[in-house]
Amino acid sequence: MPFWRLFYHMTWGTKGRAPLIEATFEESLHNVIAGKAADLGVLVHAVGGIEDHVHLVASVPPRIALSDFIGQVKGNSSHFVNHELGLFHEFGWQAEYGVVSFGGRQLDTVVKYVKNQRQHHAAGTIMTFLEREVAEK
Repeated sequence: MPFWRLFYHMTWGTKGRAPLIEATFEESLHNVIAGKAADLGVLVHAVGGIEDHVHLVASVPPRIALSDFIGQVKGNSSHFVNHELGLFHEFGWQAEYGVVSFGGRQLDTVVKYVKNQRQHHAAGTIMTFLEREVAEK
């Protein structure tokens, strides 16, 4: 078995950065994201976000291309919202995403940051290198 130790912070927004992630299903959405990641053999450290974007901290094995992984997670989670929750509006993610790699020493800091997204956005204490806006293409 190969040895690898890779840490990634990923973020992506809702289509048009609209506030589509409702409090009523936010936790379920995060659980679906974590579940799909785990199904793909990825170690999930944290999932968080607010109404218009999500953050995922994960260790993705090198056999999986990050773009493929993120595409599968986004596709699975939007399918969940659109087909299993019965909302009255269509849910979708923007096409783009952001990824930042970081070292193991920063793992606790990044995990705490992602788990406390609401507080950071409310207080204006965001980490800009983890919150870089992804423009809609």
